Amino acid sequence: CVSVTYMAVAAGAGGAVISAPLVLGAVGFTSAGIAAGSYAATMMSSAAIANGGGVAAGSAVAVLQSAGMAGLSTTATAAVASAGGSVAGLLAVLI
Repeated sequence: CVSVTYMAVAAGAGGAVISAPLVLGAVGFTSAGIAAGSYAATMMSSAAIANGGGVAAGSAVAVLQSAGMAGLSTTATAAVASAGGSVAGLLAVLI
């Protein structure tokens, strides 16, 4: 069963990396900016209100928008792959 777990981890890591740009676009973090009326727009509005009218550099909204416009950096790709692999590995062990 160890090989099944390894396969699940690899599939989860690859799936997470492939799906991350699709998910970002679906929630409104697009290459053209934040889509009006989207979940991303709601996040941006909340962040701006909480921060006195602007979105702080390095905040979750800023990082996600950067990834939506330019794609994932090498570090972000590694983090997404690690998270996807971890989730898939846990599911494989539990199932």
